[in-house]
This record gives sequence, structure tokens and C-alpha cells, in this order.
Amino acid sequence: MTGFEEKLATLEKLTTDIKRSDISLEEALKDFEEGIKLARGMEKEIEKIEGKIQMLMNQPDKEQNIAPELDLFAGISADGSSGAPAAGTRQ
Repeated sequence: MTGFEEKLATLEKLTTDIKRSDISLEEALKDFEEGIKLARGMEKEIEKIEGKIQMLMNQPDKEQNIAPELDLFAGISADGSSGAPAAGTRQ
């Protein structure tokens, strides 16, 4: 069992314990406080995992070398002209 799964099992046990009818107010409050701390830590772990997943999903696929469908800059020279002849000149 991983650390996250163990924490989830502990959180579920705390939730069940708080719902018991024979638990004292002090015990319920202690379990509630522990559960809140545990849940916040787990939330941070989930956010880190989500960030890692987003990074992986946004990485370009190195195996597929797909050329762009439209090359907007094809035919433009370094000086920015499109290669058309100047006015009044023939090619």
C-alpha cells in the first residue's frame, strides 16, 4: 500500500470513528482535527501530481515528427519581403 493510500484509509477510519454514537466530544474533536490536517496534506500531494500530469501532457511528442499543416513564413526572405519584384522591374 502506498503512503497516499494509507493516508486515505486513516482518513476513512477517522470519519467512521467521528460518526460513532459512543464517542466523546473531545475525542471527536481530536479526530476531526487530525482528519483536517491529513486531508490538507493529501490535497497538496494531489496538486503536485496534477501539475506533473499537466507537464507530461503538454510535452511535445518526440516520436512523432509532424510537420505543420500551414507554413506562414514560407517564401519570405530575411529582409521581410515576399520575393515579389520591385515596382517597375521585370524578372
